[in-house]
This record gives sequence, structure tokens and C-alpha cells, in this order.
Amino acid sequence: MDSQPEDTAISNASRRSRGRPRKTEDERDEGNRRQTLMHAAAKLFRQYGFAATSTRDIATAAGMRSGSPFYHFENKEALLAGVMHEGMQSALRRQTAAMDGAAAAGAAAGQKLSARECLRVLVRNHLDVLLGPDSDFIPVMLYEWRSLSEAQRSEVNRLKADYEAAWVPVLQALHASGELRGDPGLARLMLFGALNWSVQWFDPGRQASLDDLTQTTLLLFLKDLS
Repeated sequence: MDSQPEDTAISNASRRSRGRPRKTEDERDEGNRRQTLMHAAAKLFRQYGFAATSTRDIATAAGMRSGSPFYHFENKEALLAGVMHEGMQSALRRQTAAMDGAAAAGAAAGQKLSARECLRVLVRNHLDVLLGPDSDFIPVMLYEWRSLSEAQRSEVNRLKADYEAAWVPVLQALHASGELRGDPGLARLMLFGALNWSVQWFDPGRQASLDDLTQTTLLLFLKDLS
């Protein structure tokens, strides 16, 4: 094969030299460090409260130097917003996966999910978001809301609205069928109020399972038309 002309080779070499350099090991691990930092912050904010938790406490819990959090977040308030934002994004992903998985299972069985079964999936998934692994962000969001700026609250509210939007047509369908007691909008607020409060009293060592809580929720809010 003939060798490349000199000017072509130089041009190719120049393009390669201008390409993005390979990331260092620390840069490749930056996303993981950020996640570790937010998980540590969420646990401490939940346990001790936002005001009583210092960035030094968070850094120590995350296995970092005291100044490392400021590499990822401008200040403690930005870290709090990051905890809530990431938590809601994760909740959205989990809810979508739960609904898609239930729909796929139903289709494989030749059945379409009823509105009642859709609500069961939504409630069960929400309980897992509230009480399952990596659930610290929910209590933090509920009780540290005022520590966010107006712009930060607006962004988290947008994610909350996206999350709750999946419940609206399900509750409307249940109301239309006569299964839902009360106005769908009010029922949605009552549902989330009741479910979210479970973070205060649920003890997996002494209380019922999440499946039991799901069934009880459906019995409380829906009529049995069978």
C-alpha cells in the first residue's frame, strides 16, 4: 500500500492532537464520587437535619477531604438541591420501569392492565421509593424544603409534577368506573399524603410488608365492585 502524502499525514496527526484527551482515573470516577457524596449527604440530612450537618461531616462520611464537596457543589444548599433532584430523577426512572415491566408482563399473558392494577403498581413502587434502599432523599425533601431557593424548589417541583402525572389518568379511570371514592385530584393528594407519612412510622422489623401496605392502601381508597 502506498504511504500517505506528507501533508495528509500531518493533517491527520493534527486532528488527533486536537482531540479530547483521555480522562484520568480521577476524572472517570468523578460521577461515582458525586453519587457517593449525595448518598452520604442524604443520610446525614435525614438523621441530623440540614442545619446541623456540616460539609465537613458529609465529606468525612463520604471518605473525602473536607474541601472535596465544593469541587462538586458550590455550597451546602446546592448539595441539598442535588440530593432532592437526583432522588426525584431516580424515582421517575423507577416508576417508568415498574409500569413498563407490568405492562409487558400483562401483554405476555395476553392481558391489558386494568386501572386498578396500574394503581397497585404505582403504589407498590412508591412505597419502595419511600422505604426501600436509597430512600433517604424523601424525608429530606419533605422536611428540608424551605432550605431550597425559589429556583431550586421550582426545578424539584417540575420533577414531582412529572412523577405524579402518571397517576392522574389512572385515578380518573378508576373514578369513571366507580371504583375510586372521591374526586381524583383530591384522592391523589390524599394518597401521597398518606403514603409519604409512612417514612415516619414504618419499621420493617415489626410492621407489615410493603405488599401488605399496598393492599391496605387499595382497600382504603377503592371500592370492590366484584
